[in-house]
Amino acid sequence: MRPLKVALADDEPLARARLARLLREAGCEVKAELVDGPAVLAWLREPRDVEALFLDIQMPGATGLEVAAEVAECHHCPPVVFVTAHSEHAVRAFEAAAVDYILKPVSAERLAKTLARLCEGGAKRTEAPGAAPQRFPVKAGDGHVFLELKRTTHFEVEEEVVWAWAAGSRHRTAWTTLSEVEGAFPAAGLIRIQRHLLLRPEAVLGLRPLEGGRASVRVAEGVDLEVSRSITPKIKELLGL
Repeated sequence: MRPLKVALADDEPLARARLARLLREAGCEVKAELVDGPAVLAWLREPRDVEALFLDIQMPGATGLEVAAEVAECHHCPPVVFVTAHSEHAVRAFEAAAVDYILKPVSAERLAKTLARLCEGGAKRTEAPGAAPQRFPVKAGDGHVFLELKRTTHFEVEEEVVWAWAAGSRHRTAWTTLSEVEGAFPAAGLIRIQRHLLLRPEAVLGLRPLEGGRASVRVAEGVDLEVSRSITPKIKELLGL
């Protein structure tokens, strides 16, 4: 794995020092160790030679999520990895287009997975300039309306018809297979949780373990989806569980 140039921010001195040590031990070059949100924003006012920004979420002045929102508006700013002690922030973290979400205390093994993802190109934002449009047509009466991907919870294929689910209701698309959906949004991180179900992980509101190593995820009020046993570990990792 090639060395990465990174910066980090955490208002807790011990946590900040520990993360910096783990990053250096993993071969990274730590370009900055910042103490809070405003310090990060001030540091990023000028272009920086860094490839990833590790942010604590709960920081004084500006939270990591607020910093990430500012970073998203800046074309020269690096991709974000959230590091936090609170798993309930997972969904909002991925809505902020974070590359990854790591729970404290950070382990060297978990950090290695994040660094591998960054090196493999996982740092590319799905909303980058020039990216494919993040909406698609669905049937509405005799015509069509456009549905935004970010408002879609999942896709379901049934008798060669793909349905898009949003706000607890399903809408008929022009696709006939889930592979076509994956091809239309290659950078969206959609996950096949069953042969007939394609999930947008950012839409997950909650997760409940089931027997046999499976899980159930809630994506809307009254809408729960079963995750296969083989995919359940990946979903848990994405959600920081």
